[in-house]
Amino acid sequence: MAPGLSLYSVSAILIISAEGERIYTKYYQAPHAGQAGSGTQASPYPDKTSQQRFEKTLIQKTAKQTGDIILLDNQIVLYKNESDVAIFVVGGVDENEILLYNVLLALRDSLHLLFKQSVDKRTIIENFDLVSLAIDEICDDGIVLETDPTIIVQRCSKAPSQDVNLSRIDPFTEQGVNNLAQIGKAKILEWMR
Repeated sequence: MAPGLSLYSVSAILIISAEGERIYTKYYQAPHAGQAGSGTQASPYPDKTSQQRFEKTLIQKTAKQTGDIILLDNQIVLYKNESDVAIFVVGGVDENEILLYNVLLALRDSLHLLFKQSVDKRTIIENFDLVSLAIDEICDDGIVLETDPTIIVQRCSKAPSQDVNLSRIDPFTEQGVNNLAQIGKAKILEWMR
């Protein structure tokens, strides 16, 4: 592997309110960060105080700007403002800006599709579980997994409530177990098509 190449592209994903309050923050660090020849650096924000200091500086720098990208503390920061929140994707200075921008757009578009309304602080807090799932589908430990919002939403959306009426099946009888197995088999075959 060439020096400087790593799958660990994202350093942090942040959702911060316009007042500077943390709504969602997740910092990533590659397991091999800081080792010689690894191509990744150790996290510049190892503890909560340094993270909050970075976030405060970030809010101050992006409050009056209309762009989508800045360089701050030797980190590339891409951001989008949505009503009363700002969504940030942070990566190392040597990371691909287009990849990081696609992560940002995937997150923003996924949230719009999930909520079917405006993305604001109240909606994010009320649906925090869906936000966490969407971010986990996009990025895992700093590795970008998916950037297609429709696929992300399909993986995160709630299961249909009218699918199978399990109340009519007694799971403690042999027939109940067989019925559950048949339903499961049918669902797996349907899913594989």
